[in-house]
Amino acid sequence: MSIIFKKSYRFAIISASYITLFSTSLIAILLCFFFTFSWQFCSLFAISIYTFAFFVLQYRVEHFIYRRVKKIYDDVSLLDSTTLRSQPITTDMATLTREVKKFATDKKLEIETLKVREEYRREFMGNVSHELKTPLFTVQGYLSTLLDGAMKDKDLRKKYLERAEKGVERLIYIVEDLDMISKLEMGDLNLDFTTFNIIEVIQNVFDLLEMQADKKNIILMFDRKYNKQINVFGDKDKIQQVITNLIVNSIKYGKENGTTEVSVEDLVKNKIIVRVRDNGEGIESNNIPRLFERFFRVDKSGARSEGGSGLGLSIVKHIIEGHDEKIYVESEFHKGSEFSFTLEKQK
Repeated sequence: MSIIFKKSYRFAIISASYITLFSTSLIAILLCFFFTFSWQFCSLFAISIYTFAFFVLQYRVEHFIYRRVKKIYDDVSLLDSTTLRSQPITTDMATLTREVKKFATDKKLEIETLKVREEYRREFMGNVSHELKTPLFTVQGYLSTLLDGAMKDKDLRKKYLERAEKGVERLIYIVEDLDMISKLEMGDLNLDFTTFNIIEVIQNVFDLLEMQADKKNIILMFDRKYNKQINVFGDKDKIQQVITNLIVNSIKYGKENGTTEVSVEDLVKNKIIVRVRDNGEGIESNNIPRLFERFFRVDKSGARSEGGSGLGLSIVKHIIEGHDEKIYVESEFHKGSEFSFTLEKQK
């Protein structure tokens, strides 16, 4: 392993000069008192003592600093073993200080990141437990009641089995969403890019969710009449899922007799932006940064009563980012929200 030493030379030079000056002065004084003074002798002595002092000091300083610097490297794992083999250990104190500070900063950031992840993990596990526990207990309760004797009542049996079936459907829905979000986060999107008419896809979603919207007397509509096709490039099924999730959310959090309006606008030359806006309860500004987290709910009690897995917006975000596009949120509390995302436009 090669070792680079730079700053220690200055220390050795100055120290050797002091030693030489003192030793030469001493020998000159002694010569004056006890022998005949000789410049040649003093010069030779000064050069000899200076050379000897310089090399001794330089060697000792290098050896002293190197051992301690190497111990610091070893103790704090400042460098990986591969890096330690391929690069020299510096005894430059300024460089070492910078490296130690960088190491400390990196470790602090790493610890903070681990704390955030641990908190997120605990919250996630609690949310998963809650989401799965509710339908499981529901199914268990209805089945236990039937086994305890209610099965003999034909009408009650049918009603309880139907309710248990709804609980099982909710479990399947949550598990499927969990499976999807896991694949999305691992990058396993398997996007099938094609050219399709975004207006047709939005209308299909309107048709699918019309009955759900009618329960709250919410009108699903475009901002205007679109007479021409607007073709985009993307995964048709995944984009339909994005629009479905956004409109389902607008119905879930929308107010009675409200509206959900969808618009498609040109953004730049080869981009369009799809906007889904409602006049529902809106979102408080402090909740907006966390909207796309898994299982995060603005109104936990209300959202759970409406159903859903709590993964809809997280899935939306991953799908849009998988298309290398952006999703945006604007909301005013008690006045409504707007979710928008970009797509590549095709001629």
